Amino acid sequence: MAQSQASIGIIGGSGVYDIDGLENKRWEKVSSPFGEPSDELLFGEMNGVKLAFLPRHGRGHNIPPSEINFRANIDALKRAGVSDVISVSAVGSLREHLAPGTFVIVDQFIDRTFARNKSFFGSGLVAHVSMARPVCPRLGDHIEAAAREASIEVLRGGTYLVMEGPQFSSLAESELYRTWGCDVIGMTNMPEAKLAREAELCYASVAMVTDYDCWHPNHEDVTVDQIVQVLLANADKARSLVRHAVPKLNSDATACECGCRSALQHAMITPPAARDAAMIDKLQVVAGRMLKA
Repeated sequence: MAQSQASIGIIGGSGVYDIDGLENKRWEKVSSPFGEPSDELLFGEMNGVKLAFLPRHGRGHNIPPSEINFRANIDALKRAGVSDVISVSAVGSLREHLAPGTFVIVDQFIDRTFARNKSFFGSGLVAHVSMARPVCPRLGDHIEAAAREASIEVLRGGTYLVMEGPQFSSLAESELYRTWGCDVIGMTNMPEAKLAREAELCYASVAMVTDYDCWHPNHEDVTVDQIVQVLLANADKARSLVRHAVPKLNSDATACECGCRSALQHAMITPPAARDAAMIDKLQVVAGRMLKA
C-alpha cells in the first residue's frame, strides 16, 4: 500500500505533468502487482484536502499511449486511498462548435483500441461490469460547476472515440467517426475508464480540445507543434479546474452512495471455490471489498 494516502486522484494527460497549488508535495513510488505505473504519485494537500496526482505519460512524456500500464496506474491510485478520479486528456475535435481550447466533460466512449490489457480480471476469476454509463455523473456535476466558476469554456456531455495511435487519424477515419456521432478523438481514456469501473472508483473525463483532427477543410492537418501550443494554455486551465473542483468533491456528502462504488456487486461470475488463488492475491486492492465479502 502507498505510504501516503489521498481521497482524490488526478490523472494528467499531455501537457499536465504536475499540479501547482499543492502544499507538502512529495513524489512517492507505489508498487502494483500489475507492473510499474507511469510514474511515481505526487501527493499533496490543497486547502487541507489530500490529493494524489499521476502523470499518465510520465514526467517528460516518455510513454506512448499504447505502452501506458493502465492497470498499474488505476491499481496504484486505489492503493493510495483514492476514491474519486478526475482524468484530463488532450483530444482532437470532430465537431465545428468544439474549437481548440474548449473542454468537454465526456459521458460516453467508443473504444477502438486493440493492443492493451483492458481488465484486471481474467482466467481464474471472471467478472463483467456494466459500462452503459462509463463515467460518474456526480463527478461530472462538480466538474461542470467548477469549470464555470473558473470561466473555462466547457461542454457537458460528449462521445470520445479512443483510437490506438500513436499515429493520428486518416481523413477517411476522421470522417467515419463523425458519422458515428463522436465529438472528440484521443488515445488514452480507454481502457482507463473500464479499469476505474472495475476498481469501483468514481471516474470523470475532461477532454481538452487541441485541434480539429484532419477533417476540417479550413484547418491544416494536425501536427505536434500545433497541439503543443494549445496544450500549454489548456494545462493552465486544467490546473485552475482542479483548484475549483477539489472543495466541491471534498464536501460531497452523497459520495458514499454513488453506484460507481458498488460496480462489482453482481459482476463476479466465477464462484469462490473455483477462483484462482494467484488472481485473488493480485486483486486484493482492486476488488478487496467483494473478495472479503
